[in-house]
Amino acid sequence: MPDDRSTADNARSALGVATERGGRAVGQARQWGGQAGRIRARQWEITLFIAVQAGLAAALAALIAQNLLGPGAHVFAPAAAVGTIATAIGQRARRTFELLAGVGLGILIGDALRLVLGTGPWQTGAVVALAIASALLVAGRGGALVGQAGGTAVLISTLAPMEPGLELPRIFDALVGGAVGLVVVALLLPINPLRVLDRAAAPIFTVLCEQLAELAEALRGADADRAVRVLDRLRGTEGDLGRLHESLSGAEEVVTIAPARWHRRQQYHRYARTAEHLERLMLDSRGLARWSATALQYGEPIPPELPDAVTRLGRAVAEMHVDCRIGRDPARARQLVQECANLAGRAAVSGVRSFGDALVTDLRTAASDLLRATGCEPDDANALVRQAAGAGEAAIRPAARGHLYRPPRSNRTRRRTHRHRLRAANGDRAGHPAKGRPAR
Repeated sequence: MPDDRSTADNARSALGVATERGGRAVGQARQWGGQAGRIRARQWEITLFIAVQAGLAAALAALIAQNLLGPGAHVFAPAAAVGTIATAIGQRARRTFELLAGVGLGILIGDALRLVLGTGPWQTGAVVALAIASALLVAGRGGALVGQAGGTAVLISTLAPMEPGLELPRIFDALVGGAVGLVVVALLLPINPLRVLDRAAAPIFTVLCEQLAELAEALRGADADRAVRVLDRLRGTEGDLGRLHESLSGAEEVVTIAPARWHRRQQYHRYARTAEHLERLMLDSRGLARWSATALQYGEPIPPELPDAVTRLGRAVAEMHVDCRIGRDPARARQLVQECANLAGRAAVSGVRSFGDALVTDLRTAASDLLRATGCEPDDANALVRQAAGAGEAAIRPAARGHLYRPPRSNRTRRRTHRHRLRAANGDRAGHPAKGRPAR
């Protein structure tokens, strides 16, 4: 009977562990699904706005081309306007000039080779090959210039014999379409650069804050598996970082060419400076999770200052996000960063081992990067972190040096001390003062 009860208890225990793990997995999947839904909602809003811009630009380009460029199917004018807006987010001005240059290059090469080689299937292939090669040599990479050069060369080599005079309409259509696209982006419907940037950066701020708090709890509970899950979650942010870079480019374009958004330049540059350091902070956080998991797996001691420091770091990231959104002075975030460095210094002299020491180093690196994200110069950020960490070490080191880190004396020192004591004792017995001692 006792053996049967023991077996049943073990079975229930295993079932309970499996159920608990399954519940955690389901909860984590729900959390990630909710975050993915919020990200998709933000993308849909931006996508809808760009679609409205493209539709307005196409309608205006077609209307202007029909009224100003004479009769005919001016198909390329709205196509160029849509291409300027939809395929070159963040680089529309440069892509517009590439589009015009590609059209001109295609016309030049297409007309020249058509006059020399004539028309036909293989001539078309030769014209397109030479146009693409020339465009790649000019641009150095693919893009609007290369695509328009090849497309225009095809039109010139195939349609020009049947419909002469395609060159000028093609050029004017490109001019109208590109100009209308820029006017829509810069004057008629400019996006809010800070809104776009915040919607791209918010998922990264959220992941950093949540996972740093989770990592602190893993350190407090000595839960290595929990730290590994934090590392896996931090590794799944490449898509968010890519969207952030694209949004930075688009927002910079708006505050550069849209007069209605020029008043937001200063706030944009502050936010952009912080956003550019988010990728570095993400790498720092991955390092923290990696060293934490390794230290816990090897059973190294974790001073209580380490999870407290990670908590301060996560709170500083949250404060920095609020500072960026409302344009507030980052004094609170910097204070939390200095507290993090101070706690890291305390942990360094509280008995950490090799992996714990690496964790302390990464904490100081993350603190310095976060200070740089708030606007500090690199040298000033490093100096503030060194000062705060040094203050933390000084608060613990005197007691630790007296009790834990007193170096053992060598045998030579012991013999010298014993010899001095013997001389002092012999001098007292003979009634003479020992050497170096005053006479009584």
